[in-house]
Amino acid sequence: MPYDLLLTGATVIDPSQNLNGPYDVAITGDQIVALSDSLDGPAKQTLDLTGKILTPGWIDIHAHVYAGATTWGIKADALCLATGVTTLVDAGSPGWANFMGFKEFIADPARTQILTFVHISGIGLTYGPLAEMGDIRYACVERTALVIHHWPEICVGVKVRQGKGQVEDNYTEPLRLGIEAAALVDKPVMVHIGAGVALPDVLALMRPGDIATHCYQGHGDTLIGPTRDGTDVIDAAWQARQRGILFDLGHGGGSFNFDVAKKALAQNFPSDVISTDLHAHSLNDPVYSLPETASKVMHLGVPLADIIRQTTSAPAAAIGRADQLGTLKPGTIADLAAFELQQGQFIFEDVHGQQEHGRQTLQPVLTVRAGSVYRPEELKEEVEEEWRRSQLTKALNGKNFAAFGWTPGN
Repeated sequence: MPYDLLLTGATVIDPSQNLNGPYDVAITGDQIVALSDSLDGPAKQTLDLTGKILTPGWIDIHAHVYAGATTWGIKADALCLATGVTTLVDAGSPGWANFMGFKEFIADPARTQILTFVHISGIGLTYGPLAEMGDIRYACVERTALVIHHWPEICVGVKVRQGKGQVEDNYTEPLRLGIEAAALVDKPVMVHIGAGVALPDVLALMRPGDIATHCYQGHGDTLIGPTRDGTDVIDAAWQARQRGILFDLGHGGGSFNFDVAKKALAQNFPSDVISTDLHAHSLNDPVYSLPETASKVMHLGVPLADIIRQTTSAPAAAIGRADQLGTLKPGTIADLAAFELQQGQFIFEDVHGQQEHGRQTLQPVLTVRAGSVYRPEELKEEVEEEWRRSQLTKALNGKNFAAFGWTPGN
């Protein structure tokens, strides 16, 4: 029987198998069936990727895609498939009370695999301007755990945001409840770290396998702080890493600071995972995509092979899916991404407007999701429509009524 699809000529980088060299990959149906330094076929379709880098499909474990139901949510299905992302994890947009809508209207129809962390607040991130955990009554341990238990194919853990703006006077009580829910279903907690709640107090509660997102943010308590030896990565962060707590980049519209990232990397404290925190306020500026975010980190000196690990096998392991995702092992789902490592002059920007001038970037050229092939140029109109829709959501959030051709009172 011929293969359905044969990918040849690329340099394959697959950290899950310690592969970095020329390999061919064969696909039948939605499965990878063969990987070798030479596969002759026959195949119904053969794609020559000579000069390109071929990796497992990328996994973005922090985004907000509950479009139409939350102030943060964007449509990102086409954007994912145009940029090598085959699995996207929503970071707590749904809580137990609105999870079914997320499943039926967002996850189920998507071509990209859409998963989610379930927020400990029952309302999730429905109305961003207000603190979803300002009223502790919104938290429900049992209902949150039940949703995760009943829909394990979609739910990967619990989300808690631990900044003053999200918890008000409840300090770390939301995290304590989130951990209690996660323990009931043996899942990790993803914790948003932010200003107003001491980072050491947050990290002290977290367990091995839990994920601290926004690790390079520059507001309030950060990864970098005063230590005995000066201004360095704080002791609490080193201790957390030694205990098995994971650190996720989570770029977003306010959570990636070049100075913090540089200082952390200079002290050998890279993030375990690279993610975008894509939402209505970050899609167009300054995040754009996961390859753009990864290129910023590569510019700061992180080797390409590590970049690929932080976007494939590492996030797959973080969400408990290493047996099926983030790998090119035969018998796993046929999720792959191909890139061109472009050389030139590129401007990278953090959330504070600070710019860095880089010399190379990862440009997506092909995505294979469950055996189906997607090319960026073929998805251009869909991506532009998703962008236009996100801009309207952003305008509405910001009370930019003029974007809708309306002035209040007229």
